[in-house]
Amino acid sequence: MQNNVRVGVGVFVFKDGKFIMQQRQGAHGAGTWSLPGGHLEFGESFEETARREVKEETDLAITNVRFGAVTNDNFVDEDKHYVTVWMISEWESGTEYITEPNKCIAQEWHTFDDLPSNLFLPWNQLLDSEFIEKIKQQLAV
Repeated sequence: MQNNVRVGVGVFVFKDGKFIMQQRQGAHGAGTWSLPGGHLEFGESFEETARREVKEETDLAITNVRFGAVTNDNFVDEDKHYVTVWMISEWESGTEYITEPNKCIAQEWHTFDDLPSNLFLPWNQLLDSEFIEKIKQQLAV
C-alpha cells in the first residue's frame, strides 16, 4: 500500500470575538477539538472547500474567506500525514447546529484564551507556528 499525503482545510469562523470549534467523533482524532473543516476535493480552491465544509458541518454561511496558515501534520500513531491549510472567515448568516452527528458531538464558541484542553493534533503545530499571532490579530479586527 502506498501512503499518500492528504490536504485538510480547517476554517476559523469569527463571530463576536469568538470562533466555533467542534468535538470530533470518528476514527481520526476522536474526542479532540478543532475547527470545522475537511478534505480538499479535486479541482476546489481553498476558499471553496472552506465554504462547503463550514456549511456541511455547521449550516453557517461565511464571508471574507482568506488564507491564515499552513501546517505539516504527521499522525504517527494513525499512519496518516496531512498538510493542513487554515483558513480565516467571518460569520455571515445562520445558526450553528450539529449537521453531522456521526462526525461531531459538540460545537462551542471559543477564544484563544479559553481553548478546550484536548486539541486535535494540527493545533499543536498551529500554536507553535509563525502564523498564530497573525490569526489572533484577525480576531480583534
